[in-house]
Amino acid sequence: MIRFAKKFQIGACAPAIGCRRSGRWPSSSASRATYLGFGGLTLNIYTEVGLVTLMGLVSKHGILMTEVANEARLRGMKKRAAIEYAANIRLRPILMTTAAMVLGVVPLIFAGGAGAASRYAMGMVIAGGLSIGTMFTLFVVPAVYMVLSSKKDAEHEPVS
Repeated sequence: MIRFAKKFQIGACAPAIGCRRSGRWPSSSASRATYLGFGGLTLNIYTEVGLVTLMGLVSKHGILMTEVANEARLRGMKKRAAIEYAANIRLRPILMTTAAMVLGVVPLIFAGGAGAASRYAMGMVIAGGLSIGTMFTLFVVPAVYMVLSSKKDAEHEPVS
């Protein structure tokens, strides 16, 4: 456990943020160890580039799904029917984008030679994170939409 903590610098925090050695792990260190620890990766510039790419793609999926649901509600659909319709319409594009991106980074994961470690880190973050993020988009976004969207159905008159 000590070797694991030293590898991911768990418990080490910057004095600028006011963290003291109280035995508690800063949440960013704990999440970093959990997220990147399974693949044997460290947080470096290559994994950060992969995380930025990942955030962009996963957020795009969720935004487009909620946009389709909002348009369906403006046409007069109920909230649940609208998000089911949006999830059904956006399923194929989301899966195609995910498959293309994951298959696109497979050469990075299996690369050899100079710089292979950096390519491996970026490829693993994108492939693993996008696979998990896609499941999150397909199952959690509709549930959160049901909770957070406005309660009024079709505030405006239906668009034809």
